[in-house]
Amino acid sequence: MSADGAILKVNNIEVKYHEVILVLKGVSIEIPKGGIVALLGANGAGKSTTLKAISGLLKMEVGEVTDGSIEFEGEYIHRKSAVEIARKGIIQVIEGRKVFEHLTVEENLKVGAHLRRDSKSIKEGLDMVYSYFPRLREKRNEIAGFVSGGEQQMTVVGRALMANPKLMLLDEPSMGLAPLLIHEIFNIVTRLNREENISILLVEQNAKLALSVAPYAYVMENGRIVMDDTAEKLRENPDIKDFYLGLTDVGGRKSFRDVKHYKRRKRWLT
Repeated sequence: MSADGAILKVNNIEVKYHEVILVLKGVSIEIPKGGIVALLGANGAGKSTTLKAISGLLKMEVGEVTDGSIEFEGEYIHRKSAVEIARKGIIQVIEGRKVFEHLTVEENLKVGAHLRRDSKSIKEGLDMVYSYFPRLREKRNEIAGFVSGGEQQMTVVGRALMANPKLMLLDEPSMGLAPLLIHEIFNIVTRLNREENISILLVEQNAKLALSVAPYAYVMENGRIVMDDTAEKLRENPDIKDFYLGLTDVGGRKSFRDVKHYKRRKRWLT
C-alpha cells in the first residue's frame, strides 16, 4: 500500500511484554485517511497486541514498543500515553463487549464523551449515536449488563463514537453475535466510515466478512505480517481460501505451517 495519504503508519515495530517476551517482530502496516483496513490472523498471532500498541493500552499490560515507530497524522505517538493518543483521535473498541454493566446504556455512552467540552457537544454526540443505532435510543435507560449481546456491542461502538474518533480500532466486533446482528453492526461501521470519514483498522476472525468491508488487508502470523494485498486478491489467494474462507479438498482446515505455496513477504526471509 502506498504511503501517500496515510493517517497511520506502523513502521517495523517490535513489542515485548515484561521486557523479555517478544510478541511483535517487525510489524509494518498503513491505514489510509478515510479508509478501512483489515488485520487477519489466527488466535495468538499478535493482532490485539498490534491494536494496543497503536492505542497506548499496551502500557497497561506491562508491554512496550521496543523498536520501530508509530506515526499518526505525521506525529510519532508510540511513546505517548493512552490518554494523549485518545485525545489525538485514536479510539480502540476492545474485544468482548466491555460495557460498564451497572450503568445504563446512555451512561455508558456518556463515559465516552470525556473528551467533549460541553453539554451541547455531548447531546450532539448522543443524537449522532442514536441516529446510527436507533435500538440504543430505545434501550438508553436500561442497565447495560442486561441488554442483549448485540446491543452491548452497539453500546461499545457508540461509546467510541462519543470520543470523536479520527481512527477507530475495532477488535473482533463480530465475536459471539448472531449472523443478522453481525451484518447489522458491520453495515453501520461501513456507514460511519463513509458518512463520518472515520478511518478504521479492523481485527476480525471472520475473514470473509472482513474482506467484504475492507478494500485492503494484512495477514499476521506469529507476530509478523506475512502477506498484504487488496481484498479482491486475498479472496482469490488459495492459502487464504483454504485457511480462512473454507475447507480444503480433503475436508480439513489447514494450518499455515502446512501450506506449501504460502509466500511470506520477502523482507522477512533470512
